This record gives sequence, C-alpha cells and structure tokens, in this order.
Amino acid sequence: MKDFRNLHQSTGRLIHHHQKDYLFFGGTAYLGLSVNEAYIDVYKEGLSRYGLNNGTSRNNNIQLDIFDVAEHRAASRFGFESALLVSSGYLAAQLAVKSLSSVGKLIYAPHTHPALWLDTNPQVVGNMDSWLIQTVQQINNVVDDQQFVIVSNSMDNLTPEHYDFSPLLTINPDKKVILLVDDSHGIGVVRANRTSTDLSIFEGSAIEVVVVASLAKGLGTDAGMILSSNKWMEKFRKSPFFTGASPASPASMYAFTHSQDIYMAAFEKLHQNIDFFANLIGDRLSHIPNFAVFSSTEPELYEKLVQNGFLISSFPYPLETDPPLNRIVLSSLHQEEDLKKLAQIICA
Repeated sequence: MKDFRNLHQSTGRLIHHHQKDYLFFGGTAYLGLSVNEAYIDVYKEGLSRYGLNNGTSRNNNIQLDIFDVAEHRAASRFGFESALLVSSGYLAAQLAVKSLSSVGKLIYAPHTHPALWLDTNPQVVGNMDSWLIQTVQQINNVVDDQQFVIVSNSMDNLTPEHYDFSPLLTINPDKKVILLVDDSHGIGVVRANRTSTDLSIFEGSAIEVVVVASLAKGLGTDAGMILSSNKWMEKFRKSPFFTGASPASPASMYAFTHSQDIYMAAFEKLHQNIDFFANLIGDRLSHIPNFAVFSSTEPELYEKLVQNGFLISSFPYPLETDPPLNRIVLSSLHQEEDLKKLAQIICA
C-alpha cells in the first residue's frame, strides 16, 4: 500500500503525490470549506480585524465581541436557546460530559466517540435500535427519582447509519433524562443549518437535549460547540474546561458568522453530488440519504481505486483484525465528471 501520510499540501479535490494527481475522496471536509477561496477570504478579514489568536480566558474582564456574537448566531442558526463555542470538539464534548456526570447516571450508547468518554471506554457494542429499546426499559424500571444522562453519537458516520431517537419518547414522563448527542459529522451537513437528526421531537417532553459538535469537519472551523437550553448552558459556563481554556481563534469565529451564503452554496453543491452519485452507484455501496459517505467492505477496492487515480479512506473496522472498511467521502469540491469516473471504476 502506498504511503500518503506525509503530504505537503492541503487535502482538497486533488492530491499531488510522487508526480501523480489523485482525486481525493476521503477526510471529513464534506463542504470543502477548508480550501474554499471565498471562505478563506472571509477568514482573512477576521485575521485583519482580530489577529491570529486571543489567548485569554473567556472570564477575562477584557473580551472581544466576536465570541458572544458567534454564540448568539450559532444558537439561532441551529435552533437552540443557547450556544457555547470552545477551541475544539473534543473540549466541548469533555466539558459537557464531565459537567453532566455530576447530575445523573451516564448511560452510553454503542460505539460512542472517545471524546464523550468520561474516563475509559464504556465498552458498549451492539445494535442501536435494540439498545434504545433496552435503555427505555432500564430507565422505566427504576423506582426512585434518579436522573439519567444518555450519551450517544447522532449517527454512525462510518458504515454509515442515521440514528432514530424517537423510541426514547416512550420513557415515562416522570423520569428525569438528558440526551447528550455528538453531532460532529452531521450538523449542517445532512440538513441545512440544523442537526443531522430532528431533535425537536423532544420539545415538550421530559427529555432535555444537549448537542456537542466539532465544527472542524463539515463546517470547516477549528472550534467546538455546545447547544442546549439556557438552564444547562449556565452550568457549562461555570466549568473549568471553559473558564480555564483559551477560546477558539477569533478569526475562525468571524468566518463562521459571516459566511452563510458561502455555506449554503457549498451545502447545495454537496447534496447535488450526493444525489448524482447515489443514482450512478445504485446498491453497489452502502449509503444513506443526505450523507456524503459511501462505504464498502470489498477488500480489493482501495488498491483498485488507487491504481486508477483515486484516494479514499480505508482501515480495519470495527476491530484491527477485521477486514478494511473502505469509505468514499464526497464533498462539494467534486465535479460531476469526477463522480462519473469513480462510478465507472466501481461498477466495472
């Protein structure tokens, strides 16, 4: 297998390696914003205004306005009462899970991302649908007033699979439950300016929702975000993970809040590509509606594509001893001709 681990360039549509160009279908930059020239120009405006970074606590008596502006716009954009922006998705997840661990018993879903682990791997595996049914039964059978924090990814971005959390609505309404969801791969990607799964179904129910996400994937911004009600945000803002950490780059926050038109154009192009490729490929790859990942367990696929000038993600999953899971990741950067060539090789 050729080694592509020491590249001296950005990972955009093309990767140049050893005098050869490869069409890149990997990574997580679904909207292509990290190399989008218009988005980079807005980022440069932020650099000119705010400088490279702001290495002080958000509790400092002297603050830049962009952080509050970005948080207010993020809350409105994604449909929550309040938002908190920090320097990474990992920090956002750790802040939320450690804060909520003092509130209720943590119940982990299968294959929850390591950023959400309180300490060690919770070692929960299995089918998500079955797990949801068992979790509802577990909570409903508790006789005291114990509070629970359900911790889960919003989706499986590898195989891939959308998660349906509606079975949780059958939890007895007198139970106290918080649903903590990591939507790093889906937010703003599966649905425009929304979480990947419709969490509004819990409005008016006894289940309170908290969302964490890395913005460094689809949204092209080196930052992490927490979305919740004002009630829980007040607790999160008192966490030492927030008060003791430097914030995200103010220039990135500026770009995040001043690029809606750029984002929407990229979103629409991505979904055109998803629909176009899905029609070309049929059932030859595993895929789900409105998501950019198409996967295959065919062991020879990676080498076949590399030989024809395509780079995809490929690694053993879920165990290191398992066959490689090949992931073809579409982005808004891809052109129809790229998708046609890729489909022809896969279908040959």
